[in-house]
Amino acid sequence: MALKLRSQMPELDGATTWLNGEFKKSDLIGDKPTLIHFWSVSCGLCKEAMPNVNEFRDKYKDQLNVIAVHMPRSEKDLDLEDIKKVAEEHGITQPIFVDNQHKLTDAFENEYVPAYYVFDEEGQLRHFQAGGGGMKMLTKRVNRVLGIKE
Repeated sequence: MALKLRSQMPELDGATTWLNGEFKKSDLIGDKPTLIHFWSVSCGLCKEAMPNVNEFRDKYKDQLNVIAVHMPRSEKDLDLEDIKKVAEEHGITQPIFVDNQHKLTDAFENEYVPAYYVFDEEGQLRHFQAGGGGMKMLTKRVNRVLGIKE
């Protein structure tokens, strides 16, 4: 079972490595809301959803922190060069927490890719969803956290 609503954001500890920059939980709290999305190089749905995630990231860049978490689903997903290549091919320019030991995956109790977690500026979980579709719902929830009227 994934994190419950209103749970505090787990610490961003245990990365095998970070790509495109590095963050601690303390860097994100108190500033602005944060979207953390889990993906994997072997996940077709993740790759299909990535243009939407990137569009989202760019649209809200001044109002929202966006962090990607690479969650390997098999031995083949552990290859760092492959992760870098897929990230580049799919325009993932936001910081990527490479979670080859599933430390953050376990902290989030996350079982899915793609999966999206929206935290408010105080670090409380306000929305969770998994699967390829549903960008409208994600947009709605982020807008609510940002106080944007639709």
